[in-house]
Amino acid sequence: MGKNRKSKRQLVRDEKRAKKRDREIEHEEERDIKKQRREEAQKEALAPAAAEYVPPPLDGTYDENAFPGAPEGRRGPNTNFEREFFGMLEEQEQEYFRHADELLELNDFPSTEERDIFLQNVYKEMRGKELKLASSQSCSRLMERLILLSNTRQKKSLFDAFGGHFISLVTHRFASHCCEKLFLQSAPVVTQELSGEYEQEPLPEGEEETEAMKSSMEDLFLLTLDELEEHLGFLLSDRFGSHAMRALLVILSGRSLDQAGTKSLLQSRKKEYITVEGAAANASELSSQIRAVPSSFTMAIKKIIDDSTATMDATALRVLAKHPTGNPALQLLLELELTMFVKGKEKGDKKQKKKDDEAEEKKEETQSEVTLLGMLVPDAPAAFADNTTQAAEFVNSMIYDPIGSRLLETLITHCPGKIFKGLQQHIFGPRIQSLLRNDIACYPAIRVLNRLSREDLADAVEKSLPEMASFVDKGRFNVIKTLFERCNVRNGTDEINSLLKALTSAYGNDWKNLVPKLCMLDEEVSEEEQKPESTEEVGEEGAEGKKEEKKEKTQPKFQTQEAKNKAFMLNHGSQLVAALLAIPGQPSKAIQSSLAALKPAQVMKMATTSHNTSSILVKALQTPATTPTFHKVLVSSLLPHVYELATSQRGSAVLNEIITLPSKPAEPNAPAVPFHMKENIISQLAQYERDLRETWLGRNVWRTWKGDMWSHRRHDWVRWAKETDPETARVAAAPKKREEKEKEEAEKKPKGYLGKNFDPKKAKGFAGKKFEKKEVAA
Repeated sequence: MGKNRKSKRQLVRDEKRAKKRDREIEHEEERDIKKQRREEAQKEALAPAAAEYVPPPLDGTYDENAFPGAPEGRRGPNTNFEREFFGMLEEQEQEYFRHADELLELNDFPSTEERDIFLQNVYKEMRGKELKLASSQSCSRLMERLILLSNTRQKKSLFDAFGGHFISLVTHRFASHCCEKLFLQSAPVVTQELSGEYEQEPLPEGEEETEAMKSSMEDLFLLTLDELEEHLGFLLSDRFGSHAMRALLVILSGRSLDQAGTKSLLQSRKKEYITVEGAAANASELSSQIRAVPSSFTMAIKKIIDDSTATMDATALRVLAKHPTGNPALQLLLELELTMFVKGKEKGDKKQKKKDDEAEEKKEETQSEVTLLGMLVPDAPAAFADNTTQAAEFVNSMIYDPIGSRLLETLITHCPGKIFKGLQQHIFGPRIQSLLRNDIACYPAIRVLNRLSREDLADAVEKSLPEMASFVDKGRFNVIKTLFERCNVRNGTDEINSLLKALTSAYGNDWKNLVPKLCMLDEEVSEEEQKPESTEEVGEEGAEGKKEEKKEKTQPKFQTQEAKNKAFMLNHGSQLVAALLAIPGQPSKAIQSSLAALKPAQVMKMATTSHNTSSILVKALQTPATTPTFHKVLVSSLLPHVYELATSQRGSAVLNEIITLPSKPAEPNAPAVPFHMKENIISQLAQYERDLRETWLGRNVWRTWKGDMWSHRRHDWVRWAKETDPETARVAAAPKKREEKEKEEAEKKPKGYLGKNFDPKKAKGFAGKKFEKKEVAA
């Protein structure tokens, strides 16, 4: 047998890894020495200050000036803890764990059983070194990959190892990511144990069952919260602890973990995405849906909200609202309070409400309940009428703040109806047009538009019509889009026509100018924007080649502010075009007229330059036509560039959409593409068949258009392409084999039927002999 030879790609990959490993080994000792010197210098500098430090009083009241000896970042209540140092791994241990990390990253095991055995061996080697591993810069990624592949017993063992050290871990630069991953991956286990669907994994041989393994995941989460309880106020604004705190709040609330809004709330854009090949298939379905949580979790959220805000006054909350790290945590706390506790009280029968109101009135006489909403906007909604009150000052100060306005968006979206009416009547309603014009205040104002009634919305549209030219000049396309969409939801046809007239007047009173201006088709495309369209990224290496490139590009590309603004304008302008196209009547007719008037080069630019613009063409092909020739004109502009579309990442989606449309419309003005155009496209694709098969996108287009059927069974392809049924029915209507047709015809005939022209004398076989016997007997 010949020797197993590695491919060229594997050799290059191994060479890169060897160089990377050598560089890390060379610099590891230097980093350790520098780190040790830095820590010693820091201890020497903080030694006299720590000796003079006086702990804060137990009642939570404090004065920053009263403790001048407190270290920087440690002032205030419940932050007088010492961050632990867990030591460092030895050189042999680092080499072992680094090699294990590479194997887990590839996940190229022959079977899941062998991978489980490998994980057990890694856990045995890691026993007693979990804290060192989690806080290591080079090996903390291994801990995250282990958590992704671990079973419930192994996750509980990590809870046991981290127990008693969580406050130091969640505030550590590298260990905080491990804690966050452990929390998120363990959340579905709580729901499984609550519903009784959880099955205990068998204990491996030679391993003893600890108390943490016997405990439920609910108890382990509650023990973790007990450990962090004393430092909640500090964790809200800590650079690393805030993310772990938000993850715990999301888990306790039962929200979906895979939702886009949840992911943006938990992690920053710069966060490194640690994953394992094929681990996504093992992800629980409970992560993508709302989870059932025990009642103790709801009580824990209430206690966290109370404890976090117990030592804060109005000034501290206002500072936290404008803090870049504390603001997202405060958003989540406010949203959970409004959705779980405030709105829950509003639901119920009228009789029950009266009883609750009477009981609340009696309670208010003796004691008043302090809530986060009440601390942010006290005495609301009556306080909004006076601009000198604390509630009105808070809202006015947050409207134009780039960070604080996000908290105001959460308040507007989830606050009770009474408070929203007060906000609309006294603060947002009188100056809605000026707020929509501002680049920061427009976002809270858009949240207000989403909750307005039809009458208030009509009033807001009337005030905004004179400002339409200003909206267009400043690029407030998201404001215009929201106005159109909300008027469509509220059935405001007159308002929609008024908005369209004002928008058209801003672009020269001609519908043909809408799409070229909003999608920036008249401007030249830079080389950086055309790079993603190169066919190199879909070569034979496929996804593996992309991953090697991503590993090398650790730093994001530098982008000028002008390029960012252009991308921002293009994104919002394309969204406005798509929103107008989806509104039946005059808006859809205006966009279709503008698309039909485009030059072929402009249509090709829309199809290949940006995902936002190409999605407009896809939606236009799916939208019923206001004129009978709209789809025909749009497709004819793409015919000269079929090969470019097929090899383009964004243009291939437009090309694949064309074949899904019927050749003849089932109803008047229904989407349809004539058959001769489809035949023209497939004939051009057949000329570049060899080139198309060399790229993944080309193969996808060739398969979608059934190019093999065109090459070998053209008659069958013609029947398939002319079929007017949707794509799901085309498979059923495909040409059947001759034997299947004969079987179906035989099943339809009644039993004993021998045909109209049956002649017994000419017949052969059993039937002919039977008739001959009857004649002889006669």
